[in-house]
Amino acid sequence: MTIVAVTYRYTDDVARRDGVLPQHRDWLRRFADQGVLLVSGPYGPDEPRGALLLFRAEKAQVRALLEKDPFAVAGVIARTEIAVWEPVIGSVLAAVRS
Repeated sequence: MTIVAVTYRYTDDVARRDGVLPQHRDWLRRFADQGVLLVSGPYGPDEPRGALLLFRAEKAQVRALLEKDPFAVAGVIARTEIAVWEPVIGSVLAAVRS
């Protein structure tokens, strides 16, 4: 199955983002429970506001899912980058390929 990496860059509207954070995390958990979302999380405090998400799905499916992300619906994502990722080396390789 294809691994798709998604990078979110957030708007500066922290209050709005925080307001929909519980719904966003519920949305993420649903796909994690289904095995579609492998991992997600925000970048560190010294990085630009954003997050990295890894999905086990086809790129078109991920694109469709992201449109329904509560963060996207609320307009707190300034930019989204979506790319097929082909891991070849590293300690998490077995986990993302299983």
